[in-house]
Amino acid sequence: MDSMVAIGVDTHRDSHVAVALDGLGGDLGSLVVGADSSGYARLWQWASELGSPLFAVEGTGSYGAGLTAFLVAAGGEVFECERPRRRDCRKGKSDLIDATLAAKRLLTGEPLGRPRGGGGVRDDLRLLLMERQGAVRARTAALNGLQAAIVTGPDTLRTRFRGLDGKQAAKQAARLRSRTDETAVTVSVLRRIALRVQHLDREIDELDRQLETITSDLVPALLQECGVGPVCAAQLVVSSGDPGRMRSEASFAALAGTSPVQASSGQTQRHRLNRGGDRQLNRALHIIALHRSRWHPDTAAYHQRLLATGKTPREARRCIKRQLARHFYNQLKTTPPLNLTQ
Repeated sequence: MDSMVAIGVDTHRDSHVAVALDGLGGDLGSLVVGADSSGYARLWQWASELGSPLFAVEGTGSYGAGLTAFLVAAGGEVFECERPRRRDCRKGKSDLIDATLAAKRLLTGEPLGRPRGGGGVRDDLRLLLMERQGAVRARTAALNGLQAAIVTGPDTLRTRFRGLDGKQAAKQAARLRSRTDETAVTVSVLRRIALRVQHLDREIDELDRQLETITSDLVPALLQECGVGPVCAAQLVVSSGDPGRMRSEASFAALAGTSPVQASSGQTQRHRLNRGGDRQLNRALHIIALHRSRWHPDTAAYHQRLLATGKTPREARRCIKRQLARHFYNQLKTTPPLNLTQ
């Protein structure tokens, strides 16, 4: 029977560095391969010749995504490893050191997570969410620029936009006609920014339609939940990854940043906000919590009971988000498994 070998991999854009350690932490060698299919195959063959390899890969969702997909398809056991912590780098930092630290985290029994399911439908959702986030940021920046141009513009123009919100101002500015007077530059700037806002609006609407099409086929039950739209449903699916990756509802709550963190001192017993976890997943649960607190009878009643016990509105929302994490964990466990090679 082959002995277990811990393989730590430090990933980069063009190359990956791997270090192999035996069960006692002894150095079995290192390897540098290219970040391509031939390099992945070379690393897999090298690791397999040393024994039964377990892989701790940094950046499984970025530079290590291709390697992770290859190793999983080849039958390897892959674990997700975070970048070295600051205290681990006090004696220096290099690619070999980082890869060695990753391998040692396997040997010490540190609970490392499995990579999130990538490829296929989940990867489509991830890309759509990434594009939508960028479009929303760009639209917000454009609306801010539009308001700044209006505020500093001539009074004859400002009066036309008084009392209008951002979208209404963009619609009004898009109808402006070119001028030859002293407002010509201001008018042209307002019109171009307004057209940019309208273009981004159409792009976001198209992305929302695509997200709805995919999520309605993949997780129709989620879309039936109060407060869950296509964007939040997609974020829940993408952040949770493959259902087999979630060990318990407590681990899912920690991933979502909704698990309570002790902040007690002396006679004061309290919990504080968890600032860790996936912040996009946390934001999705926050949006759902705000909606359900108003429109979902059971959640609204729970919210009022929390306030009656003396909790602040913010603390009450944290409790609701924690309960939502438990609720959606049970739903996401039934999501069809999509592995890394789909």
